[in-house]
Amino acid sequence: MPVPLPDPGTTAAGFPAAATVRRRGNGGFVLACLLPALVLFAVFMVVPTVNVFRMSFYTWSGFSPDMRWVGLDNFTRLLDDAQFVRAFQNTIALLVVVTVVTMGMGLFLAAIMTRQRLRGRALYRFVLYIPSVLSVVVIAAIFSAVFDQENGLLNGTLRLLSLDALRQVWLGDQGLVLWSVAIAMIWQSLGYYMVLYMAGMSAIPEELYEASALDGASPGRQFFAITLPLIWQNLRTTLTFFVMSAVNLSFVLVRAMTGGGPDGASEVLLSYMYKQAYTNSSYGYGMAIGVVIFAFSFLVSLLVSRATRREPIQF
Repeated sequence: MPVPLPDPGTTAAGFPAAATVRRRGNGGFVLACLLPALVLFAVFMVVPTVNVFRMSFYTWSGFSPDMRWVGLDNFTRLLDDAQFVRAFQNTIALLVVVTVVTMGMGLFLAAIMTRQRLRGRALYRFVLYIPSVLSVVVIAAIFSAVFDQENGLLNGTLRLLSLDALRQVWLGDQGLVLWSVAIAMIWQSLGYYMVLYMAGMSAIPEELYEASALDGASPGRQFFAITLPLIWQNLRTTLTFFVMSAVNLSFVLVRAMTGGGPDGASEVLLSYMYKQAYTNSSYGYGMAIGVVIFAFSFLVSLLVSRATRREPIQF
């Protein structure tokens, strides 16, 4: 008579195996650890996001109990709103300029810090990284003082160098104010991404550079043929992250430095949404702008991810 084999999930006495008990216990423990985070995420992220979409179909002042369903009227109104179009254009301009300059300078400085033997390299890295740990409001205050028309550092330096013809009302000129905000955004972000790229470049084996140098490759050729392909995944991740964070960063700097002026020249999507929802008592219209920002950020991140997709190179 054949002897029945024991169940692999039980012991010979018929009790559950230790691995099975441990697996079940770990599942409950993991769920208990994740539950607070999931609740917080749902309360502070999922519910507010759903509420933004819901309120975009209403007209409401934000304070009165009167709410009226208007359907897609808030979205059709956006198409005829010249200030919204200008804020959209300013947001795209800042994203393009700040992203290209920050990523380009970050890669350049990281390559110099990693590949060149500089004296005081740790000091340079520390100085460039300082803006990343400062509050954005502090940075806005610094650059507001730098660009001040009468007592600002920039105009004061130009006056000292007898270049009074170059002095400008940096934050009061419609053609210069957006560039001034862009400079503040670049200064705040540059050191952080430089350090990230330095970490990726430091992991590249030195033998690859030595072999390419023997073949006569110049430093520029080494950067584009070795460094850039091997840190591409790092670059791709930081690029997507930066595009998302730049939308929020532009709002804080514009709000603290210019308030969207002069005459809406520095207005961005988030600052315009804030004005409509909390200043002009057009909460529903502001939430419609918020839906556009959500869709725009998601679309830009998707395009960046698709455009930078490539097979990873391992070494």
